[in-house]
Amino acid sequence: MAAEPLDRVDRAIVRELTRDGRMSVAALAERVHISRAHCYSRLNRLQDAGVITGFTVRVDPVKVGFGASAHVTMKLRQHDWRELRATLLAIPEVSHVSLVGGNMDVILLVRARDTADLRRVIFDELQTLPSVVDTQTYMVFDDQASGQTIPPDETAD
Repeated sequence: MAAEPLDRVDRAIVRELTRDGRMSVAALAERVHISRAHCYSRLNRLQDAGVITGFTVRVDPVKVGFGASAHVTMKLRQHDWRELRATLLAIPEVSHVSLVGGNMDVILLVRARDTADLRRVIFDELQTLPSVVDTQTYMVFDDQASGQTIPPDETAD
């Protein structure tokens, strides 16, 4: 079943919450130029539809103790993805997991206390998993998130 397209107001709500997820419903309604009751209704509909899946805080990884980061690509044995996904997500240092097409099957974002801890995660936890055939590690020297969560509205005037 195809997702219902987001209209201008839905997009504005998601965009504003992406900027400040702690914003009150009253402030959100004012920013997107709708009534508070209409805003509550829209928020509930967006959550029920799975467009908004939760509210979170973005933190600076270095300031919370993750001084070393790397993207790790993994090549897997065929058909092992479903079993491996839960294992990878249970590793505290694994911050993001993506199943991809191409020469590798999975890309991870791994954040660790320091390079020694990063080495431990890669060599002792990731490379020892039975379904992992090969890994490659790409150290992250600087990373920035755009905060973009939805594509631009193509119907905007």
